Amino acid sequence: MTESPRGTRLDPWHGSYAARTQGMRASEIRSLFAVANRPEVVSLAGGMPNLADLPMERYADTIAQMLRMHGSRALQYGSGQGEVELRERITEVMSLEAVNAHPDDVVVTTGSQQALDLLARIFLDPGDVVVAEAPSYVGALGVFRAYEADVVHTPMDDEGLVPEAFEETLSRLKREGRRVKVLYTIPNFQNPGGVTMSLARRHAVIEVARRHGVLILEDDPYGLLSFDGEPLPAMASIAPDDVVFLGSFSKTFAPGYRVGWAHAPHAIRERLVLANESAILCPSNASQLSVAAYLANFDWRAQIKDFRVMYAERRDALVSALAEYIPNASWTTPEGGFFVWVRLPAGLDAREMLPRAVTARVAYVPGTAFFADGAGSTHMRLSFCYPTPERIVEGVRRLAGVVNAEADLVAMFGSTQQHPHGLDAPATGTT
Repeated sequence: MTESPRGTRLDPWHGSYAARTQGMRASEIRSLFAVANRPEVVSLAGGMPNLADLPMERYADTIAQMLRMHGSRALQYGSGQGEVELRERITEVMSLEAVNAHPDDVVVTTGSQQALDLLARIFLDPGDVVVAEAPSYVGALGVFRAYEADVVHTPMDDEGLVPEAFEETLSRLKREGRRVKVLYTIPNFQNPGGVTMSLARRHAVIEVARRHGVLILEDDPYGLLSFDGEPLPAMASIAPDDVVFLGSFSKTFAPGYRVGWAHAPHAIRERLVLANESAILCPSNASQLSVAAYLANFDWRAQIKDFRVMYAERRDALVSALAEYIPNASWTTPEGGFFVWVRLPAGLDAREMLPRAVTARVAYVPGTAFFADGAGSTHMRLSFCYPTPERIVEGVRRLAGVVNAEADLVAMFGSTQQHPHGLDAPATGTT
């Protein structure tokens, strides 16, 4: 049967979709949610923050008071740039990472994910190149793919993105006649790698990007969640004219409000506001004023310190359990954030192993989710942010049973699996 002009029997509009939709596909993380959220499954997959320590009752009273006093404003349309009251508070948050921000250069978005989408919209033409760390955040890869950009990975090690390799990548792409628009980087407690770009590396990467005329997108959802000390200065504090800084309250307060922001040089900020108005008219006033009320009435700095202690305990539980139950693997030991990047024993494929792990009632994200080119099959991302330490240990124990069974099969029948490019967890098991 031939296809009709309108499409197929399964989808009559198949022939009408824009060409860019051909690159759209489901996130490997989102596709796990239905399984990972079952109570009998220990989920080491998603990056959901643990909100149990938030003062819910007192916060509920604060929001009720905000609605009584400012309800008509909270429930009305607002500015496409975001409410100035919140933007002023955002500059206080950014000052903890040495960013000397002005409220006029902040654009509030529906989570930092929307900020990524807006930046891709205003910068990327089909075929443009985005350079990203190997591995990189799956949500960003999806955005760049949706705008028909090509993602080219550049290596990391335990100090983050390698400046010399970045320079080589840009020079090679220039020789090939390809146009590089932006570098996308998560310098603090990288998702999924868990590593942090050193201060010296930040300066070096900025200089390389400047020489090649490449804008830096600094995505920083985890920067304040340092376990062992104060945050490093943001790249935007070093080179404010060369960096767009993306921030979010999803990890340090509440993801349900979907409030993030972009801090950008003036000309970029103007275009971001126009793109924001085109996409959503304005961010939610109710969400913005709720977050602003929290920042104004609570000791949010102390709350972040509490989060650091809680997440550090969970990190320790995960790496200790890996050392006890899967010592033949190797992994990064993050100094903050939510994630550990694990290299499996030789010959194992994390994606092929996942159904057997789910059967054993434990979930993780295969490394292939974090590469634009399908690499990463020998790695997995484990999240320690949401389960209790006891559940984390139990999850690793279950995972170890699957890994050991797979390793026995490989020893018996062999495998042709090769390690991918990109961040490789050290053979000692820790960084």
